[in-house]
Amino acid sequence: MSLLSYLSPTRFLEGYLRRCLTAAGLTSQTLSIDSETTIHFWGPQPIDHRTDERPVMLLLHGFGPSSMWQWRRQIQAFSPSAFRLYCPDLVFFGDSTSSSTNRSEVFQAECVEKLMEKIGIEKFNVVGTSYGGFVAYHMAKKWPQKVEKVVIASSGINMRKCDSESLLQRSNCECIEKVMLPSSATELRTLMGLASSSRIVGMFPDALWNDVISNLYQKNRKEKVELLKGVTFGRDEKLNIDPLSQAVLIIWGDKDQIFPVKMAYELKEILGDKTKLEIIENTSHVPQIECAQEFNNIVLKFLKGSQ
Repeated sequence: MSLLSYLSPTRFLEGYLRRCLTAAGLTSQTLSIDSETTIHFWGPQPIDHRTDERPVMLLLHGFGPSSMWQWRRQIQAFSPSAFRLYCPDLVFFGDSTSSSTNRSEVFQAECVEKLMEKIGIEKFNVVGTSYGGFVAYHMAKKWPQKVEKVVIASSGINMRKCDSESLLQRSNCECIEKVMLPSSATELRTLMGLASSSRIVGMFPDALWNDVISNLYQKNRKEKVELLKGVTFGRDEKLNIDPLSQAVLIIWGDKDQIFPVKMAYELKEILGDKTKLEIIENTSHVPQIECAQEFNNIVLKFLKGSQ
């Protein structure tokens, strides 16, 4: 019997991530936002928000593992000195659950807004990557009085049906859940090849990928398939997005194979005159992980620029 049967590398790394977030001043918390939905999030200890003048940063993760796997380097950089930082697991990711049958990213936005209201946060900046960028866009559009600045990273909210079809061709998969919800080492290796510019990930053994799948991709699998099918963007060739009233920062990796960089330039033109675009070179779909320091510097300059 292999060592992996006794010691899961994924669970070991998860323990390390939890210690990192705790050392950054955040605690694991859970709130029932209504009669149907419970949200797990990492955030500071409950305080009197009227006495804390730090700006609030809300981090929204992409489709994949829970928030702590995707935002560790940002949490360590920005909390607790620069921002009051909140990092929720979106519904059906991590320990966030709901009995609602709604599966759209608009529903995710409504849940996160209810969470911030429950916590007592009236105004905040939102940073969303990939699927989290879908949620961030809807929050900014629906609650402009609450969302101050918006950062959209590697998020093709301007995708058309043809873009979804092109992604399936690049991944050599017949359906989107095979790409975003891998169930085998081969499928996960394909996803990592699309999401990362590093070729090292392709050299990892099947045993490691299977351990990742077992620990990070099996929970709420049925509901996550429904979330993919419930996305409102990219259903046809017509765009259904409008300019935002807030200042917006778009960050993209020039080697992104999930949402090619050409989409970033188009999105900048769509979102309005208050939109800024930053391209990070030699980086793919997860610049907040691959080039964390450059990503953090860009975000910090944007959010702190007018203060």
